[in-house]
Amino acid sequence: MTSTPGTAPGTPPGGQSRLRRRAGTAAVAALLLAGVPAGAAVSADAGTPKTATGPQGQKLTVSATTGLDPAGQKIRVQGEGYGLTTGIYVALCKDNGDNRVPSPCLGGADMSGGSKTSQWIVPPGDPYEGDLASAFGPGGTFDVEIEIAEKGDGLDCAEVACSVVTRADHRAAGDRTQDVRIPVAFAGKDPGDGGGEGVDVPAGTVSYTSAAEFTTAGKPLDLLLHPDSKKLYVGADNLPDTADVDERGLHVLNPEDGTSESWISQAPGSTGALRASAAARIAGPLPGDGVVYNYPLRGVGSATSGDEAASGVWLAGSTITDIAPGTTPDTVLVAQGATLSEIERATGTATRTLTLPGGTQFAADPERGAVWYTDFTAGKLHRVDLASFTVTGSFDLPGGPGGMAGFTETDPATGAVWVGVDRSVVVFDAAGTLVKTLVGKDLARDAAFDTETGRAYVVWQDGGDLSDPANDNNGTLTVYGSEDFAPAAKDLSLPGNHSQAGAASLAVEPGGATVFVTSPAEGKITRLVRQVSPLVTHAPEDLTAKEGEEVALTAEAEGTPQPTVRWQVSTDGAQTWQDVEGATEPALTFTARTAQDGYRYRAEFRNDVGTTRTAAVTLTVTPATGGDSGGDTGGTGDASNGAGSTGGDGSTGGDGGTQSSGGSTTDGSGSTGTTTGDSGSTGTTGTATGDPGSTGTTGGSTGTSGGSTAAAGGSTGTAGNSGSTVGGGVAGGTGTAATSGGGSLAATGATVMSVTLAAAALVGTGVLVHRRARRRTEGAL
Repeated sequence: MTSTPGTAPGTPPGGQSRLRRRAGTAAVAALLLAGVPAGAAVSADAGTPKTATGPQGQKLTVSATTGLDPAGQKIRVQGEGYGLTTGIYVALCKDNGDNRVPSPCLGGADMSGGSKTSQWIVPPGDPYEGDLASAFGPGGTFDVEIEIAEKGDGLDCAEVACSVVTRADHRAAGDRTQDVRIPVAFAGKDPGDGGGEGVDVPAGTVSYTSAAEFTTAGKPLDLLLHPDSKKLYVGADNLPDTADVDERGLHVLNPEDGTSESWISQAPGSTGALRASAAARIAGPLPGDGVVYNYPLRGVGSATSGDEAASGVWLAGSTITDIAPGTTPDTVLVAQGATLSEIERATGTATRTLTLPGGTQFAADPERGAVWYTDFTAGKLHRVDLASFTVTGSFDLPGGPGGMAGFTETDPATGAVWVGVDRSVVVFDAAGTLVKTLVGKDLARDAAFDTETGRAYVVWQDGGDLSDPANDNNGTLTVYGSEDFAPAAKDLSLPGNHSQAGAASLAVEPGGATVFVTSPAEGKITRLVRQVSPLVTHAPEDLTAKEGEEVALTAEAEGTPQPTVRWQVSTDGAQTWQDVEGATEPALTFTARTAQDGYRYRAEFRNDVGTTRTAAVTLTVTPATGGDSGGDTGGTGDASNGAGSTGGDGSTGGDGGTQSSGGSTTDGSGSTGTTTGDSGSTGTTGTATGDPGSTGTTGGSTGTSGGSTAAAGGSTGTAGNSGSTVGGGVAGGTGTAATSGGGSLAATGATVMSVTLAAAALVGTGVLVHRRARRRTEGAL
């Protein structure tokens, strides 16, 4: 959004009067800065001290803010303008955003006076002044050193956004008026890398939401999203009393909308004759399309979308309790209670068999040549070597024997085995060492892994017995980092998903953008899509600009759905914020005006998950320099009839007086110019002789009235050279002409101090600033 005249971002009504109030100070600054070339707007140098403004006008300055030593270093912190009634702490803290207490802090709340990582500053005369705390200096100032490090005292600036802050001490802990924050970053990280301030949820929060519910596959028991065809295969049983059709079999669904693409309802029974059969467990995918699966009680079949019936074999022995791919494409591993066999899919012949002490389910890890066999009744986990088909280790499950069976799954990336037992998931590493126990509020029923993101997904089912206070009929989906086990998404409630009609299962799309969860009791599959709250990837920085320069603030964020942006401005030190009208693009550009000096800006990103804001940045606007400080360089004098020209705005004094006669140089000879002071003044006549042959520009040979601003008594003006700008007499003093080019004090012989005092005197009379204030206002508001 580019501002146009009348719409400068953040300029409030009444901005012109505010600008005029500042104009006197700006005029003095302009005199002092005369001759300094104008430069482009630049961002604050991260290598220099940074300053922030507090809600009550406090100024906080930190000596270094980037590239800090993670192991620790000293920084200097200075402040001014703090109230003399409230004590403060100075420390490195987690930055929790506007109007939120900065906490935790390195060093904590130091009430002993012995900390080097924080400082306690109190009003003069405070009971704690002395050994425990330092007192504010005049004007609420302080100047201290603190030692900061990246980690300590519960604070980890590698994981969260941190700032050097001031905050009210423990006697006024709820007082947010003393909060002033300056973001800092340790080596390898930039300020703002925390991703911004999450308003309702932390920035970058991952969550899942229901996008669709599929009810076209009967009572779903197991899922597989085919890696090649991308079709969703569902092993299903019949859902009683929902339809006249027997829904048992293998269903193939379009994963986007759940429409049925194929339904294989029949498979060979014990005699080889086809019969309606449920698909209990899916072992794995076939190349290109199709799956291998188990159908009750002892069938091992395979089918591809479009098949009229499955092909399969019927095994001897007891009921199949688990199934997984074998060591070759033509074999499968089958558990029949405590017996583990590898069989040929075409014939059902067992090529090798192992009987374990007990167990019913297992998970294969072909990458590491292992099978993990779980005996929930005995509370044991056995490791079987695939090459030798022997038990190479046995491990105790936490909680002992008799735990409710959940699942056994291995993480392909790490080789860890995850076992669901009752309301817990226990994780063993590839060597069999227990490394983590995850506790949930529901029964752990299934797990799936996404190797692209390193995430583990667990579906938990409610017990479904509402007489048990622990049950509420709702299940849960949780997501963890598969290596650090940290929550990687917000827990998602699964209403109505209970275990009374069978165990839930899940499938995860590679990359984790979509997750499918079954609910056997409801006869549905829920398609969940990932959402991410806005995460700031590029934050704006403090800017310094000169009056009239174009500035640009930019911010970017990522999220799912793609977040929208709007810019906000605060004119009162970040106490209140308002939207900048029409500012809904990543870049906010506008022309800087002195009325906006000290304004704070931030970008706010929104999507369906949450709202994230960038840290507020400060715009500093300095007065324009060069020609503006001395007014215009003088209009061209009237060279035709000698009539007294006004000299434009050539005089620094503005409109104080006008030429009454003379000044023309049509014949090349310098004529005498006579001027008078303002109406009502008693100023003496200023007389000036122009150089022969001068061009007669205003402030040239006629020497635009030295008494042009003699509101407090006339003055004698001394002629300037051709094209010069006249300094003008001040309060009865002697007017001194400036050299050509306007605004430079170098050739006048006047000291900076005398000019400053002179300007201040004119500010006091109200004479100096009128015309400049009017000119700067035009086009800025």
